[in-house]
Amino acid sequence: MNREKKLIVITGPTASGKTCAAIRLAQHFQTEVVSADSRQVYRELKIGVARPADEELKQVRHHFIASHSIHQPLDAAQFAEEAMSVLNALFEKYASVMVCGGSGLYLRALLEGFDDIPEIPDEVREEIQRQYRLNGLSWLQQQMALHDEQALQQIDRHNPQRLMRALEVKLHTGKSIREFQTGKRKELPWSVVKIGLELPRKDLYQRIDQRVISMVEQGLFAEAEQLFAHRHLTPLQTVGYEEVFDFMEGKHSYEEAVRLIQRNTRRYAKRQLTWFRRDSDIHWVHPDNLEEMIKISTV
Repeated sequence: MNREKKLIVITGPTASGKTCAAIRLAQHFQTEVVSADSRQVYRELKIGVARPADEELKQVRHHFIASHSIHQPLDAAQFAEEAMSVLNALFEKYASVMVCGGSGLYLRALLEGFDDIPEIPDEVREEIQRQYRLNGLSWLQQQMALHDEQALQQIDRHNPQRLMRALEVKLHTGKSIREFQTGKRKELPWSVVKIGLELPRKDLYQRIDQRVISMVEQGLFAEAEQLFAHRHLTPLQTVGYEEVFDFMEGKHSYEEAVRLIQRNTRRYAKRQLTWFRRDSDIHWVHPDNLEEMIKISTV
C-alpha cells in the first residue's frame, strides 16, 4: 500500500450535500472526483436523479456522471472494475483523489470487492425482471421467502435490485447468495479515508422535500414523459420516476405522485443511513464543516 496516495470518500444519504462537499474538498486538494452514484451515471437521467448542475461540474472534473446509457446498465461489479482503472490513472497525477456517492453497493464493490458468484444467464435474469414488472415487489418478496428465506432475512426486502440479484443466484445455482459471500476484502493500493455527511433527521427530511419540489419545478414530469417508453429498464425502476410513471398510467393524482416521491425518498435516505451506520470506519461530519473534513483527510 502506498500511504502517500489517499482515496477520500464522501458519502451519506441523498440530499445531504455530498456534491457540494466533494467539490470544495477536491478544490482544496486540487484533484478530481469519481462519482459513485448508481443513477447519476446515466446520461438520459438528469432532473430525477439530481445530477450536479453544469456549473458545479465545471468547477472540478467528475468521472461517471452521465457517462453510460440506460440501455446498457452498469452494475456494481462493472462500476468497480471501470472505476479502478480511472483511479489508477488519476493517482498517477494526484496524491489524493475523491470518491463521492451514496450508492452503498457501488462503494462496497469498489472498496471491498464482491465474492466470486457464477455468471447468471441472461434468460434467467430477464424472466425475473419480467415477473417483477408484472407482479411488483410483493412477488419478489414471496419468491425469496419460498426459495431463500435465509437471504431474505439478511437483505433489504424493500430493495428490488438486491432481491432480484439474490433470487437469480438461487434459481440458477441452487445455492443461496449467502454461500458465496465469504467476507474476504480486497486490498487497495492506497489508503482510504471515509467521510459521512450527517444532518439532524428533521433537517435532512426538509431538504429532501424541498429538493423534490425543485425537481418538479425544473421539469421532472416532462423528463419522465420522455422516458416513459423505457420504464421497464432497470435504471428507471427507482424513486422519482416510478411514481411519475404511475401518475401517467392513471394510478394516482399529480399531487399524490409528488407526495409519494417525497415519502419514498425519505425512506430511501433512512435505508442509506442504516447501511452506512454499519461501517465503523466512517467519520461523520456536518456537510458545512469543511475544516473538519480537511483535518480528517490529512491525518
